[in-house]
Parts: sequence; C-alpha cells; structure tokens
Amino acid sequence: MFVIDDSGSMQEEQTNLAANFPVFAQVIDDYMTSSGDALDYRIAITTTGRDVTTEFVGAPLPPITEKGDNGEFLQGCGMTRRWIERGDGDVAGTFACVANVGTDGPGVEMPLLALEWALDDRVADGTNAGFLRDDALLAVVILTDEDDCSREDDPIQITLDPTNPTSADVCDRSSPNIVPLDHYLSFLDGIKGDRGRWAVAVTAGPTQCTSSFGDAIEAVRLKDFVTRTGDNAVFSSICDGDLASALRDALDTFSAACENFPPID
Repeated sequence: MFVIDDSGSMQEEQTNLAANFPVFAQVIDDYMTSSGDALDYRIAITTTGRDVTTEFVGAPLPPITEKGDNGEFLQGCGMTRRWIERGDGDVAGTFACVANVGTDGPGVEMPLLALEWALDDRVADGTNAGFLRDDALLAVVILTDEDDCSREDDPIQITLDPTNPTSADVCDRSSPNIVPLDHYLSFLDGIKGDRGRWAVAVTAGPTQCTSSFGDAIEAVRLKDFVTRTGDNAVFSSICDGDLASALRDALDTFSAACENFPPID
C-alpha cells in the first residue's frame, strides 16, 4: 500500500517513483515464498490529504477549504478494482499511471491518518473493502516531503501573530489536536493482530534539505514512527533525489518481514 503526498511540491517525486517502480514490480513478481510459491501481492495507492477547512484567527484572512481522498484507494488507468494484483496486465504501467496522483491535494499532509482511514473507515463504508487479508503482510510505503500532521479537528483553527503571520505552524507537535503516534501503532497492531504482520517504509526528509526534487522539511514524527515500529520499518531520505535506493530499502524490509511473518492461529 502506497500513501503518496499529492501537495503542490511533489511532482518530481511522483515522476521518479513511477520511473523506478518497474524494478520494484519485477522483484515482487520474482519473489518466492519460503514454501516455493510466487508472492500473491496486492498494491493500492492513496494520498496524504483529507477534506479540511483551515480558519485563521488574529488576521483578516478568509478560510481555506481543501478536498482530499480521505483514504480512498485510487482507481483509474483501466483498473477493474481499487488495487493491482498479480496476474493483472502491465502491473508496472498501471502503477506508474495511478501513482501520478497530481499536486492539487491539501497542503496539510496527514499520511498516518490517511493510512488509518484507508484501512478502517473506507473499509467500513465498502470503498476499500476486500483489500486486507489476515494471512498477508501489510506493507506500507509513505512518500512525502513534509512531516506527518495527522489531526481530526475540522475546521483547523490557526492563531496568527499579526506582526508575523507566517509564523503559525499547523503541524505544531505540542498541539492537543495532533493524533499521538501510539494511536496509529495500536491501530495497525489491532487490524493485523501482531506487530510482526505489518511493515512500513517511509521516504521523507531526515533533516531539512534540498535536492533535485526541491525542498523537504525534517519529518520528525515520521522518523519517530519508524523507530517505534521496530524491526519491520525503515526510513529513507527523499533528499537523495532518486527513489531507487528507497524502494530497495523498502523491498529488503518487506522481504525480511515476510520471512518472519508470525503464523496465523
């Protein structure tokens, strides 16, 4: 499952992801399980945004309303369901098409909230129903040049200093509206039944940096999320300007997680 940032600064990263995905697809196509079977995979894509209105307190600015995918798996490019799986025609080409999610998404990135909504709310309402399987590793790839700003309040109210209106931080980690990381760890443990049955690969900013992709900020929360997840997680730098190594890191992590997948009772 891919959670891709679709904000205004992400076009180069999406293009590079699509260009590097054929190698990723070939590896998972060739992967054999410990019992000698081909990997029965499913690949779904959603984005980091949700519907949200931001209101500004302390300055005469109009509210901003943005529309997101709210965890909905994207379906297009000739897809007959909301995910791609082994046996579909031109897996790499379809992924490259769907992964071009555009750059018109909300400017407040919430990849962890999108992940939860994709596997909870959008399953409950039938949109993404059927994707999850008890006996399969849930492998998540998050790609963003921002940090996680997952919050469920709507509207988001931002208090501005009239003398310095650009100083407001909608992602202030001390805000009580920011969802604690432990919530998402518990959620994933719960839907999969064991920490060993899910894995995550995050590609974001290890520090504030600039590359051929543009600027990225330090993804403090996402780095912490990877650390708290444990062995089945890896953090790669978006600042490398090429996602080939990040996808290799993801594959290595997911492969190890598959080999150590706890048995289903």
